[in-house]
Amino acid sequence: MARLADYFVVVAFSPGKRGNGDGQGQILQRFPEKDWEDNPFPQGIELFCQPSGWQLFRERNPPTFFIAVLTDINSERHYCACFTFWEAIDRSQLQNRLRKDEEEEEEEEEVAAPVQPAQLFAPKSLVLVSRLDHAEVFRNCLGLVYTIYVDGLSTSLETVIGNLLTCTIPIMGGSQRTISLGAGDRQVIQTPINDSLPISNCSVALLFRQLGITNVLCLFCAALTEHKILFLSSSYQRLTDACRALLALMFPLKYSFTYVPILPAQLLEVLSTPTPFIIGVSSAFQSETQELLDVIIADLDGGTVTVPECIHISLLPEPLLHRTREALSMVLDPGLEIADLAFPPSTISASSLKMQDKEIRAVFLRLFAHLLQGYRWCLHIIRIHPEPVIRFHKAAFLGQRGLVEDDFLPKVLEGMAFAGFVTERGPPYRETDVFDELVANEAQRMQADEGSKVRVLQHIKELAEQLYKNENPYPAVTMHKVQRPTEGSHLRLHQRPFPRLDEGTIQWIVDQATAKLQTAPPVVRAERKCMVPSGPPLGTLMERNGLVLANSARRLEVVRNCISYVFESKMLEAKRLLPAVLRAMKSRLARQCLTQELNLHVQQNRAVLDHLQFDFVVRMMNCCLQDCSAADEHGVAAALLPLVTAFCRKLSPGITQFAYSCVQEHLVWTNLQFWEAMFYGDVQNHIRALYLEGTEENHLAQAGEEGSQEDGSILEIAALQCRLWPTMSPEKQRELIQKEESTVFSQAIHYANRMSYLLLPLDTSKNRLPRSSGLGDAESVSNSFITNSIAGSVADSYDTESGFEDAETSDVANYVVRFINRFVDKVCTESGVTNEHLKGLHVMIPDIVQMHIETLDAVHRESKRLPPIQKPKLLRPSLLMGEESVMDGLRVFLMPDGREEGAGGSVGGPPLLPAEGAVFLTTYRIVFKGTPVDPLVGEQVVVRSFPVASLTKEEKITAQAPVDQFIPEGCAQLQLRSCTFQLLRIAFDEEVASESVEIFRKHLQKLRYPQHIADTFAFTVGQSIKPALQPKAKEKNPSLRTISKNLVKNAKRTIGRQYITRKKYTPPPWEHRGGSQQPFPEDNEDEISVSEEVDRSTLTPATLTIRPSDKMTMSNLVERACCRDYQRLGLGTLSNSLTRSKNEPFRISTVNRMYAICRSYPGLLIVPQTIQDNTIQRISRCYRQNRFPVVCWRNSRTKAALLRSGGLHGKGVAGLFKSPNTPAPGPSQADSTSLEQEKYLQAVINSMPHYVDVGGGRNTLSGFTSAHMSSSALGHRARVITLSSPKSLAVKGRLSPRGKWGSIRASGRTSSYALNMEVGSRLAGKELLGAPPNGSPSEASFLRQHRASLYIIGDKSQLRGVKPDPLQHWEVVPIEVFEARQVKTSFKKLMKACVPGNPSAEPSVAYLRSLEESEWLTQIHKILQISVLVVELLDTGSSVLVSLEDGWDITTQVVSLVQLLSDPYYRTLEGFRLLVEKEWLSFGHRFSHRGAQTLAGQGGGFTPIFLQFLDCVHQIHLQFPMEFEFSQYYLKFLSYHSVSNRFRTFLLDCDYERLELGLLYEEKGEGKGPQPFRSVWEYVERLNKKTPAFFNYMYAPEDSEVLRPYSNLSNLKVWDYYTQETLSEGPSYDWELAQGRPEPVEDPGPPDAGAPAPSRRRIVWPCYDNRRRVEPDAISRLLEELQNLEMELGQVPGRWKETWDKLKAFQRAEAQEDGGGGKGVSSALLMASSGLSHQRRSLGAYLQESGVGSSAINLSLDGDASSTSTPSSGKPGGRRSNTSTLYSQFQPAESENRSYEGILYKKGAFMKPWKPRWFVLDKTKHQLRYYDSRLDTECKGVIDLAEVESITPGTPTMGAPKMVDEKAFFDVKTTKRVYNFCAQDVLLAQQWIDRIQGCLSDA
Repeated sequence: MARLADYFVVVAFSPGKRGNGDGQGQILQRFPEKDWEDNPFPQGIELFCQPSGWQLFRERNPPTFFIAVLTDINSERHYCACFTFWEAIDRSQLQNRLRKDEEEEEEEEEVAAPVQPAQLFAPKSLVLVSRLDHAEVFRNCLGLVYTIYVDGLSTSLETVIGNLLTCTIPIMGGSQRTISLGAGDRQVIQTPINDSLPISNCSVALLFRQLGITNVLCLFCAALTEHKILFLSSSYQRLTDACRALLALMFPLKYSFTYVPILPAQLLEVLSTPTPFIIGVSSAFQSETQELLDVIIADLDGGTVTVPECIHISLLPEPLLHRTREALSMVLDPGLEIADLAFPPSTISASSLKMQDKEIRAVFLRLFAHLLQGYRWCLHIIRIHPEPVIRFHKAAFLGQRGLVEDDFLPKVLEGMAFAGFVTERGPPYRETDVFDELVANEAQRMQADEGSKVRVLQHIKELAEQLYKNENPYPAVTMHKVQRPTEGSHLRLHQRPFPRLDEGTIQWIVDQATAKLQTAPPVVRAERKCMVPSGPPLGTLMERNGLVLANSARRLEVVRNCISYVFESKMLEAKRLLPAVLRAMKSRLARQCLTQELNLHVQQNRAVLDHLQFDFVVRMMNCCLQDCSAADEHGVAAALLPLVTAFCRKLSPGITQFAYSCVQEHLVWTNLQFWEAMFYGDVQNHIRALYLEGTEENHLAQAGEEGSQEDGSILEIAALQCRLWPTMSPEKQRELIQKEESTVFSQAIHYANRMSYLLLPLDTSKNRLPRSSGLGDAESVSNSFITNSIAGSVADSYDTESGFEDAETSDVANYVVRFINRFVDKVCTESGVTNEHLKGLHVMIPDIVQMHIETLDAVHRESKRLPPIQKPKLLRPSLLMGEESVMDGLRVFLMPDGREEGAGGSVGGPPLLPAEGAVFLTTYRIVFKGTPVDPLVGEQVVVRSFPVASLTKEEKITAQAPVDQFIPEGCAQLQLRSCTFQLLRIAFDEEVASESVEIFRKHLQKLRYPQHIADTFAFTVGQSIKPALQPKAKEKNPSLRTISKNLVKNAKRTIGRQYITRKKYTPPPWEHRGGSQQPFPEDNEDEISVSEEVDRSTLTPATLTIRPSDKMTMSNLVERACCRDYQRLGLGTLSNSLTRSKNEPFRISTVNRMYAICRSYPGLLIVPQTIQDNTIQRISRCYRQNRFPVVCWRNSRTKAALLRSGGLHGKGVAGLFKSPNTPAPGPSQADSTSLEQEKYLQAVINSMPHYVDVGGGRNTLSGFTSAHMSSSALGHRARVITLSSPKSLAVKGRLSPRGKWGSIRASGRTSSYALNMEVGSRLAGKELLGAPPNGSPSEASFLRQHRASLYIIGDKSQLRGVKPDPLQHWEVVPIEVFEARQVKTSFKKLMKACVPGNPSAEPSVAYLRSLEESEWLTQIHKILQISVLVVELLDTGSSVLVSLEDGWDITTQVVSLVQLLSDPYYRTLEGFRLLVEKEWLSFGHRFSHRGAQTLAGQGGGFTPIFLQFLDCVHQIHLQFPMEFEFSQYYLKFLSYHSVSNRFRTFLLDCDYERLELGLLYEEKGEGKGPQPFRSVWEYVERLNKKTPAFFNYMYAPEDSEVLRPYSNLSNLKVWDYYTQETLSEGPSYDWELAQGRPEPVEDPGPPDAGAPAPSRRRIVWPCYDNRRRVEPDAISRLLEELQNLEMELGQVPGRWKETWDKLKAFQRAEAQEDGGGGKGVSSALLMASSGLSHQRRSLGAYLQESGVGSSAINLSLDGDASSTSTPSSGKPGGRRSNTSTLYSQFQPAESENRSYEGILYKKGAFMKPWKPRWFVLDKTKHQLRYYDSRLDTECKGVIDLAEVESITPGTPTMGAPKMVDEKAFFDVKTTKRVYNFCAQDVLLAQQWIDRIQGCLSDA
């Protein structure tokens, strides 16, 4: 029984010190006046009566009621029911009080008089304080007191209050009690059946109505995971209800933090407390809650929940969250399910609010039953007497539930609420409630119900009934009878104040009742304790990732077999299985299987092993532990713990090494929680055995094992003992307590030993701190290497969680002692070990540790004497001639990076990485060479290397994840990244000293960034010591080097001179010429030729050191690439006399031969004929880096010139284009430089042939044929039809027959080629036309009436404000270009995309994402776009000046691409070399600067401008494979060697620098004998003679073909140079190294009579083998075979090129004979055309419109044949289909080897019909040919049987021959396409299939 109310309090308003109406509460009276002994009076009640503060009001408010909750120091809750009404206040009394206050304070300021309304009202509160929560009863009782007072009833208030304070009611048990306070009232109080269940009335349902499902779930999760929650509402009662509801939802967990449903205004600072809370605050204070950054605010009135950004709320794990939402939706909104029904049921039975409240709680009860299902199986009972001590094994619970990675449940289990739950519900013998039954008995039912909503709802309703019945045990309640005040009574004007109560009367009533209670007999509460049911154990859950792998059974079999082989000493078999076992250890099942199998062998007394067995067992244990987390949630480390102290090997007599000394490097051993859980588990088993001793002896044997049976029985035993405990005698009780205590004590000693085993390192002499990141160490297995344990490894400090503290001077032993002491203190205190025993333990532990150290020293000494395990021999890499080793091999492991291919993994293939070998540093390369660690691929050699000069980043890395089992832990790791798209992640072996690693890094840095360019490999190759300088002798004929030096001297003096005068300069007579005036006098003769006299007159006489007769300088300049190209283009002639053609528009100027005007330009330049040299000097100053406009190419047809220059200086020529202020500026206003520049541009324009006829003809851009021209106008030459866009055929008209758009496969999105709207509109004559698809520029977009003669492509930022001038003949095209730093950034991202450092979860997605982020392809697109625009302009007769940035990056890219696209010569090997030499080398692209080749450039980083150009060429090559003489390999070769520094070609920034180093003219034959190549071109030339590696067999150019590639992103492909690698030999670009090792050919040896012939087949691995060599294309193979045959015949093998040229010439002749000029070609030609079924360069299709209307389909060899062709399927034709190529060379006539022939129907390609053809099967040529008819001699097509993959039965398709049996159809699948055939009947079809199959098998 308990008091209904403890205290009755009257609280009144007391005015504050200032007269502003604010006051404070004051307790007028309280009853009883003395505190109850069991329940002291709570402080601060007056604050809670008026939570918003005590204030006066102007009108009388109706009475209010709410319940505040106070929590005392013992966590007891006191419910304060506050009834507040308003009384009129005596104004004079208020003023007197205020005046008195004023006088006391003696304030000087004038105090504002209080407001004087008609009347003021002050609040007064009646408060009931109780420990019971009966809200309605309190409301009625206080209402009755108020009614008696306000209505003046006759009943005495003292009597009522006295009765109220003496009323007692039962707390629980479902009883019903009627009470009366003596005023004619009656109330019935029902007590709940079980007081452990919360009482919620309707509060939960109301909370959901106010906030909604999602918000309440969010608050629920926040409360469980200990966040701060604040409720806001303007109603106090709502705040109390909401807080009560949240607590009710948390049942069976109890909230143990700050809980204040109504917080008074004076205590608002409580909100900034650091601990979690649930608090309610009036919404009047909402503004003051805005600053709270870590509080979740729920606004009950607005229905919102605000979660601050810094807070992450962990939500319920799926699928529980979804199920809970669904169930709540069914309860709260039953209409939702039937909302869409056509015939909804007429009535929906909606529950009452009270019932709905219980249904919601039932949903949450089910949720907790799901979450905590099986929790009793993870309880550890460590003491039963005198009180049960229970611990919960969190890690095991999470592991069994598969929720280790979950965000929510681990936080809940760590929380205070759950700790209370274990304490309260852990005991096995106690009273149970609905939750216990639900967890134990309903688990199966809940799982079965999951699928069915109806059954779930049924269960919810059943639970809700139980909850409702608990709150309302007697539904048919007698009506309450309580008087209420009359309506409006609170508004009465003359209401007397609440009377002062008589204390004596009330105290007397209370005392009477107390005396009566003391004499009454005590109420005996019936015990309802029972054994708590445990419920079903947790089922074996799935793997952590949720998938039970299908092959897990097979894996377990492998594990079992391997272990049995080890113990049967079948070590070879075990070794073979070991890698598979180690890989299987990723799976939890395999790890558990391993522990079980090893356990079996221990029980069979097979724990003493030999060395090899010991190694294997320890390696498996290490691998097993490596994948366990520190928490050991699956109990694997727990199962291994007894085993590591059992398995051992004998090192020598009396000295045994146990397995624990080799498995110490794992985090789990330093985890205190792991040891505690292990200890408690063992204690539980021993306690169980203690109580089973008397009954069952046999259980003792299994005492050490954990299992479900044991767990179940320990709870039963504990329950039984708890039940018997009160009946035992005190002696028996003491005996049991002592037995239990000594059991715990003995286990503590045992664990002190175990912990010292696993924490003390084998080599205790290493006095180092323990570390917290120890991971599995495979090498600890080996005989030679002694592992350091956790306590023997390095760390700076140890956090207290993990066990160690910082210490400075102590040694390992002290740390281990301290760690064990801390463990012992914790577990012994918790499990009630006596103090004496605990002290004894503390004394014992140092001795245990010391004893163990002594044992270990002997083991360590002996283990050192074991023979070392053999490591693989280091493989030495082959070196280039002149390449020297800098650092010999350091033993390393090559680790896998983010590329999947080499590591096996999901891509499949062998795990080539990690590999074990050595890293070598040479003067040229970094090379790794070794073998894979995995024994299954151990015989392969893995090579990965890159040039030192290409290193972009070197960094130390730490292991991201546990490294492979084979790789030692804690070793130094480096990551080296190269711009040749290679990455070396290397882990140094433990034998490599850290000093060696540092030396390696220093050497690497020194080689990568030499002091000077002359220290790079290209210069130092072959020079071990630099030759000493020879004494100077006077030279008769100066050598080239001398000339170079003199030139440089002169140039140095002349560079940087200030040009003072601008007036016309008259040259003085020869003898008076000095060096003081302008160095470049104006030449009136308008020089064009180079001769002696001119030389003399233009050199600076003062510094003249070269005699006039020395022509070598000029002749060498003339031999440079640019000059050769100028002559080829007819841009200038060189003669020995002064006579020259005056009518040539351009001339070669020697103005820069001393590099004085522009250092980065070549010595000879092409300028307009009319421009004088001294003018050039002045013009050059307007341009950046003095790079003035020069001509670099001229279109032979339109005579349009392509010019290049640097960008304009700020105030340079932009002024030319800006509209001046005055309409006609005089010459005085314009700067002479600008005029000269204008003159220069005009001279360029004048040099072009003038187009008089502007209106029409081919001189204007309007000569283009419209892309929308009707197709009827197509002539015979209208050949190119892009099949990808049939709607808008991009057709070329008669006037521009040259040029072709991109390929058939390049169909992509529509993109406009106009670079921006402004330019596009200007070029199109202000008409914006839609561009056709595929990114091809619309020809119509170039239509305009007046086109400019010269377009200047400039940077938009420079040309801002430039206005077009209609009078000028030039036009500026401003475009936006990217800067060099953007290229650098983009390239870095591209490298990381193509060669990621770390593996990602979804490699393909990550690759595509990072590729897009790099924007590399966007930049390629931009460059191609600009280039095609320039090509268009040049092709239509306008000259173009490209004037971007400094003129050496993007400008170079664009002008090079323009020439490549426009001029077929540059698409040959010779031409491409010339192009690169001219535009990149001579015109000064800064290779050294952009490649960061020296120490000075280190900060600049690598900017691959040249690589970007080569990528553009690669994109064009892909689209036009028949237009290039060189292959893709050639481009990769140049890319590699442009950064490798093997050759001198791509070093230095310009010709001037090369001249300075004496490089420019040395390339021709210096030195005899074998010398390293200095020029890459020389190397390519030599190699090209030997092998067709650089040659493109598909080369079949069309004359004067202009290429227009598609540049859309969808048409661009990622270059395989970035992604491919060859692990068998390293990069294939150093030909000598790649060819050094011949391919291994299996030598069959003498064949056995019975043995089958050895197969020539071999597996080709994409990332391992060099596919080009292992599987060469057919032509290369045939050429090779031909060479071999010639050698066998004793002939000198001919050059491959000669053979190839002969073949082509022969076939061209044959084509003319047989085909009659293009009507058709022979089958030999058909097969051996140079593209082998490619005629269209871009792989597009030609359709010739013949008069008859039928499409002739044939293939031709060269572009000069006018016949057109289409490949059979639009894909590249067969590369291997040239088996007959050489065959037909020796057999010109078509041979009639007809093995089988007949008629077959064949389905044509490209939607063509079925046609009957005469087919011939030729076994000799191994081909299937077909003809139009039997008599036809001309073959229509050939199917090479070498390409046939399969022959399958076919099905008739559309248009197939009718009346033919379905079985007569068959398909022949080749590597290129599938051919559909149909025979006349089934028999014939079968015969054909058999014959073809026979042919294939014969081959």
